[in-house]
Amino acid sequence: MGKKNKTWIELGMMKIIIASDSYKGSNTSMRVAKFIEEGARAVFPEAEYIKIPMADGGEGTVEALTSGLGGRIEKVKVKDALGRPIDSFYGVLGDKAVLEMAAASGLPLLARHERNPMRASTFGTGQLLLAALNAGYRDITAGIGGSATNDGGAGMASALGYRFLDAEGRELPPGGAALARLARLDDSKINPLLRRARISVACDVDNPLLGPNGASVVYGPQKGADEAAVEELEAALTNFADVVEGWKSSELRKIPGAGAAGGLGFGLMALCDAHMESGINTILNLVNFEDRLKGAQLVITGEGRIDGQSIRGKVPVGVAMRAKKCGIPVLAIVGDIGADAKRVYEYGIDSIMSTVDRAMGKDEAMARSSQTLRDAAQRACRMISIGMKIAKS
Repeated sequence: MGKKNKTWIELGMMKIIIASDSYKGSNTSMRVAKFIEEGARAVFPEAEYIKIPMADGGEGTVEALTSGLGGRIEKVKVKDALGRPIDSFYGVLGDKAVLEMAAASGLPLLARHERNPMRASTFGTGQLLLAALNAGYRDITAGIGGSATNDGGAGMASALGYRFLDAEGRELPPGGAALARLARLDDSKINPLLRRARISVACDVDNPLLGPNGASVVYGPQKGADEAAVEELEAALTNFADVVEGWKSSELRKIPGAGAAGGLGFGLMALCDAHMESGINTILNLVNFEDRLKGAQLVITGEGRIDGQSIRGKVPVGVAMRAKKCGIPVLAIVGDIGADAKRVYEYGIDSIMSTVDRAMGKDEAMARSSQTLRDAAQRACRMISIGMKIAKS
């Protein structure tokens, strides 16, 4: 062990980075970091703790970035996925704007019995984009997780001035089902500010638009679609892709992420010339994660549930892969450990600690989340302390 490392072990002093996703339904990213720090301080009171809020493009992305980077929130009135007026927002980071479609067209904004991707629309997401453009922002990052929609981004584009017409020249109504009648699109009235903007899409999935791994088949049932509706939505999105790609003279349906948010990824690329990026990597770049890692001895990350799917763009693995490039060990503190979670060990996570300390139901686990986070952090740090003592012996 090198002299520098031995010095901090002997002094019991460390720089610890805490960069966790939120625990959906219980704690924001920043609250998770706060409770982890409180638990860790019981073991390492002299350590330096750097809390960096994290997100992957879904719900909580704007809050994580604005709180972590000293930005601000701008309030906007938009329509939800069913066309009802709601209060929404986007974030401002210097000369950049960041928005999350979940704040306008998100599934959590609807009651379970209201979920209907046949008519749900991304129009409100387009209103958020339009508000940012009208406010003067030309560099915009859009997180597109957590949607209630399956309209390929047609609603979003309508808010920006596109018109989607049937064979008789009539404008289509909102929703995914209507896209089956799309015959042509009209871009003569799109907002001119759109052409001067650079839009980046923060996306946490790699699904194509169509097929067995596409938007309708994989995510349609979560949004209220039964088997018949999934087939209808798939056919409608196929027609939408045919018309839009013919107009664009470019095939985009197979690009990873095109199927994200019910095809919003496809619509943003095709109709707004947006650039598709990994959600977590976008966030890590925006918070200058590598610079903040300098001098750290430990990174603590986490999410509500870790499993084999976490390797596909989720926060803990994204954080771990960056930390590993710097040779820093990574601990994941999570609410639940699911099937094939051990796969994350191949991607930079060294150990996983669950917050669940005894048998309990989901409701109790969420209610006790703050205390179980503290306790899990303390247990994990006590184990690290044992290792430090062994290293000194």
